[in-house]
Amino acid sequence: MLIKLVSWNVNGLRAVSTKPDWSWFNKDTAQIIGLQETKATPEQLAPGLAHPDGWHSYFASSVVKKGYSGVAVFSQPEPLHVRLELPEEKWQGEGRIAHLEYEKFHFINGYFPNGGAEILDANGKHQGAFKRLDYKMGFFEAFLAYVEKLRRTKPVVVCGDFNIAHREIDLARPRQNVLNTGFLPVERAFLDRFVDLGWIDTFRHVHGDERDAYSWWSYKSRAREKNIGWRIDYFFVTSDLAGNIADAWIESGQYGSDHCPVGLALEF
Repeated sequence: MLIKLVSWNVNGLRAVSTKPDWSWFNKDTAQIIGLQETKATPEQLAPGLAHPDGWHSYFASSVVKKGYSGVAVFSQPEPLHVRLELPEEKWQGEGRIAHLEYEKFHFINGYFPNGGAEILDANGKHQGAFKRLDYKMGFFEAFLAYVEKLRRTKPVVVCGDFNIAHREIDLARPRQNVLNTGFLPVERAFLDRFVDLGWIDTFRHVHGDERDAYSWWSYKSRAREKNIGWRIDYFFVTSDLAGNIADAWIESGQYGSDHCPVGLALEF
């Protein structure tokens, strides 16, 4: 049995759904699709978009700020259980996590916080500090505790926009970004620890040190045209799924957002 999963930060589900690029949804052959940065509640979407025929759909939407954050999962197989958000109230309200349990694995779709704007001093000079970095790293620690507990029961698949480029190979201009959130040592160290705990970066597992493979490009300076990008969207799986990884890929030719979809195929 082959299960295909796809993850895409759509940067606004209402916006992307009005573009010809959204025909991707009906053409894609995945059985489970995780979207991030949906920026909408189901009630704000057309019924056919929120609940397409043949799919079970689940939304975690921001309640602290409308039109912000949010994740959604569209699943052809009906999950055994669904949980939205992390358990602790401190990390709830922004619609960042959807957890669906299936027979073979737990599936987590996450839109992880970014570090926020940089804090400047009174003269406008860089301080190397960011408004939401502490929140971001605290969220990651709470997420890690959650998924480490889950993996005791069955394998876990995690997808989503991590807002971190792990290694120098994962962004086009590493030297210019060492002081920017998304490539800070503390952020990269978290992914080092994550991998050391037995979580597999499935794209690297399949493709090794392939270069110029990115999933996000700034809208500025024709970055996508020049492929000046970052790989910040991932599928991670627990080590007990290593033998089930049939393929992993990046759909860099898919437009409609500043991110592109990434995918994973598991064979059971």
